[in-house]
Amino acid sequence: MLYDRILRPALYRVGGQDPEVVHERTMAALAGINCVPPMLAALRHHYAVDAPRTVFGLRFPNPVGLAAGMDKDGRALRAWPALGFGFVEAGTVTRLPQPGNPRPRLFSLPRSRAVINRMGFNNDGAEALAARIAAGGAPGVPLGISIGKSKAAPLEEAVDDYLFSLRTLYPHADYFAINVSSPNTPGLRTLQDKGALAELLAALQRESAELAGDLRPTPLLVKVAPDLTNDALTELLDVCAAHGVAGIIATNTTLSRDGLDAEDVTIGQETGGLSGSPLTERALEVVRFVAKETGGSLPIIGVGGISGPDDALRMFDAGASLVQLYTAFIYQGPTLVRRIARAAR
Repeated sequence: MLYDRILRPALYRVGGQDPEVVHERTMAALAGINCVPPMLAALRHHYAVDAPRTVFGLRFPNPVGLAAGMDKDGRALRAWPALGFGFVEAGTVTRLPQPGNPRPRLFSLPRSRAVINRMGFNNDGAEALAARIAAGGAPGVPLGISIGKSKAAPLEEAVDDYLFSLRTLYPHADYFAINVSSPNTPGLRTLQDKGALAELLAALQRESAELAGDLRPTPLLVKVAPDLTNDALTELLDVCAAHGVAGIIATNTTLSRDGLDAEDVTIGQETGGLSGSPLTERALEVVRFVAKETGGSLPIIGVGGISGPDDALRMFDAGASLVQLYTAFIYQGPTLVRRIARAAR
């Protein structure tokens, strides 16, 4: 209540009602906390909840993770576990540093408890993220790294682009999320097609096995779009099974504008991917479908429209092993993480 009614409105007033300015200032503050062990310890004491799960060979202190997009460049990796998260997904990061799409590119839809973004994978590049993790250390919980295609790389060079990021970040990731489903990089979603995805996954798995040597290869997960038809999802899952994918992240943002509050319809016309409460039912449908199609054999990270413990429990009931937060965390703050982790015990 304090965050929702006082702190968040204050951040928006100071940030001139610009969501991206608010995000940048929040990340700067968390990056500062990241370097203050006593503050991290105090926050962890207040927010951390022990509800351990082991999924694709990794032990998670609790099943509530931070979704990709919040901390693209890994600037606050130790702060997130202190706010209660059981794992962190950095990125999406690309081989090449890139500024992303022109501003404005991030829009709040408060009545709908939603966000539209067309950020376009703005990030400092894979080498910069690797250097930051090497200098600052891992977060102390499982670290996933989401990798995507550089905008400047043509589709025919996409495999090499992903391979560079995988190689560069391999020493630092506990798992990789292969992002082929963002709507904000031209042509990216075509990599979900059977042939393109098979080529990409085969190359990434070969590289992962070679980099791992005698050790267990780092798990590779595929993040899917909520806008795929069931037939397209089935085809994608067949490819994932054929290439030994460790799990599915369901789902990315949507191009649909169904479920918006009437007061948000105008701003809802902005292009980009929608996240938040309007995505709840579709994300659940995708998780349920993936679980059924795979017979529960493929771990799923459920993400999309999780606004409270009830939504998270529905995700687990649908077949998710873990969940991730993004939009609801923006609106509700770290108490949400604690509430969901407690409900998951």
